[in-house]
Amino acid sequence: MISSERGSLLGAGKEAEVYEYGELVLKLWKVDASKAAAFREAATLAILENLEVNAPRVRSVGEFEGRWGLVMTRVEGRTFGDAIAQKPLQALAHLNVLAATHRKIHEHSGVGLPALKSRLHRDIERAVQLNEAQRQHLLFRLHRLPDGDRLCHGDFHPWNVLGSLERVTVIDWLDACCGDPFADVCRSYVLIHSYDNGLAAAYLDAYGDENRAAILGWLPYVAAARLSEGVSDEADNLMKMISRNSPD
Repeated sequence: MISSERGSLLGAGKEAEVYEYGELVLKLWKVDASKAAAFREAATLAILENLEVNAPRVRSVGEFEGRWGLVMTRVEGRTFGDAIAQKPLQALAHLNVLAATHRKIHEHSGVGLPALKSRLHRDIERAVQLNEAQRQHLLFRLHRLPDGDRLCHGDFHPWNVLGSLERVTVIDWLDACCGDPFADVCRSYVLIHSYDNGLAAAYLDAYGDENRAAILGWLPYVAAARLSEGVSDEADNLMKMISRNSPD
């Protein structure tokens, strides 16, 4: 059991909250499946430590007042999302660092982590906004795409990267997986697009404009999978992405 040294709330997301924990931080999940999530992210962080990826270092996993979580090193600095919002004229510089960081992640093997395509398949099956014909067409085409064997973050966006232009740390590795890096970049494109479509397009340029077609080839599948996450405010745009980019 994690000791009761929880401090102030540092941040909160849909699935977890992060608290001060002395010189470290405590990430606590909100849901019943938190035990599996805590151990899964802890295992991923341990792998990343051996790869020397810039990510928090896990220190322990345990239960705190009926919720499971992990204790890890504290990451200093603001998110790149906040930095871009506060200084839009520096957006390009931040996007270039984001893209370079993303490419560096993709240099590593992801073998042993969950398969990215399997996760897309599962989430497309759960997307209630799709009719059965749309769903089956997407699933059939999805399995023709490359499996890939690269380390993928699974949720890479400017609010999961903290630090400065000189040194960054990537957080929230719960969805790390093994797959095609272009699918991982496409996920980033979809997430950033929900905030600013111009910024999303600029991110593709920063990652490598020569890869744009390969990245956007994943768009209907990534957008369909995103529908399963309960993002009702994004649903219309996601359905447009699917209809405009689905292969015949």
